[in-house]
Amino acid sequence: MTFSPEFAERRFGYGLSPLNPPVASTAAMLAGITAADVQAENFPIEGFETFRNRMILATSKRKELKKARKAGAKDDVQRLTKERKVINRAARQDSRRWMLASMLRRAHTQQAFFERLVAFWGDHFSAQGKAGVLRRGTAPFIETVMRPHVGGRFADLLIAAVTHPLMVHYLDQERSMGPQSNRALKIGRKAGLNENLAREVIELHTLGVSGPYTQDDVRQLAELFTGMSFQVEHGFKFRKDFVEPGTETVLGKTYGPKPSIGVIHSVLEDLARHPATARHIAQKLAVHFVSDMPDPLLVAHLEAAYLENDGALMPVYAALLEHPAAWQETALNMRPADEFIGAAFRALGMTSGAVDGLVEKDIIDLFYKPMALMGQTYQKPDGPDGWPEEDNAWVTPQGIAARMEWAMQVPLRLMPELPDPRDFVVTALGALAPPEVVFAAGAAESRHEAIGLVLCAPAFQRR
Repeated sequence: MTFSPEFAERRFGYGLSPLNPPVASTAAMLAGITAADVQAENFPIEGFETFRNRMILATSKRKELKKARKAGAKDDVQRLTKERKVINRAARQDSRRWMLASMLRRAHTQQAFFERLVAFWGDHFSAQGKAGVLRRGTAPFIETVMRPHVGGRFADLLIAAVTHPLMVHYLDQERSMGPQSNRALKIGRKAGLNENLAREVIELHTLGVSGPYTQDDVRQLAELFTGMSFQVEHGFKFRKDFVEPGTETVLGKTYGPKPSIGVIHSVLEDLARHPATARHIAQKLAVHFVSDMPDPLLVAHLEAAYLENDGALMPVYAALLEHPAAWQETALNMRPADEFIGAAFRALGMTSGAVDGLVEKDIIDLFYKPMALMGQTYQKPDGPDGWPEEDNAWVTPQGIAARMEWAMQVPLRLMPELPDPRDFVVTALGALAPPEVVFAAGAAESRHEAIGLVLCAPAFQRR
């Protein structure tokens, strides 16, 4: 099979839409990656620098609160406690709406491949805040790091993600210091080198778990990373007093001895260029977009494109779209829960008007809880390796039951005037609609049940 507009939307996007025609060509799919980011303007999500202002405000209140408690000023303690709760609540409520904005982007975009790539890289570089306002920082992190770099070089994406305050915080880099650093020698036993970020950069972000590295490479990289820190008031900060003095050798190349963020950029550039990284990224893209067991020739094709173009991602995406194996309809991947809901939004032509009136409890009940039952607590994977790609992670009795429940009930709640199911099955699946699904859509007892049957059909659940 070669390029097919309907199949392209299904495999590389979020399915068909009544609002937009299917993409016309692979050239159009690639052009959409570097085109103006229209959906970011239409359905805004806060960037991280704006988000950091919330953290600055919360930190300020915490300091004031500490002083008020020390002074025994009960009225001020009560007032400041309430103000801190208001800041945290606003961040939490806004993060719920950012989830809806993400789904609406998927519903309305003519650049669906771009949106899928943003989600793919957001998962590849999974990061979460662990306390306070920063717990709501994942969407702003994705907005700031992934969207601008999706069509650029992998090295730039890697540097932006690894040196980002949220990643530094998530993998405990902010307090990591070299054993012989000035800071460690000053504070003594409380100091420590943390290898979390170094290990995940090698195992997850670049070379892969089976890559050609040793524990000593991880240790040396961790020492190279010392100095990367995050301060709420200043954002990312390179602290020379945390840096392990001397040189470090990673994968046979020596870096240093002068401490600087430039040295860290250099080692990340080299890791991005490594052949094992090309293989790891090629395998992940092929698995995500094509099959749990991708054709080895497809993986080799992506790997070659990566290496021949010094890690530039656009040629890798072009290699993915031009390979015949990418268009085979066998072994279709199961959509994860958030993709399933995004695809349902798209097939239904969901508008912002349908969700604007939802309060936080509605958003939790209609989206967060169902997605958790489907196996995916939104933007909170269990670890830095992100969400599983394997179908068996999503095809579980509880997960399937939760999808059926959502499909039967939630579209009706959001759209009291549901489309005619006989039209909807064509809108949602086009020529790919199996005859039995077309029949079921026309034979169901009620409109919302018919819509639910289409959304629950394997032809819709897989891409």
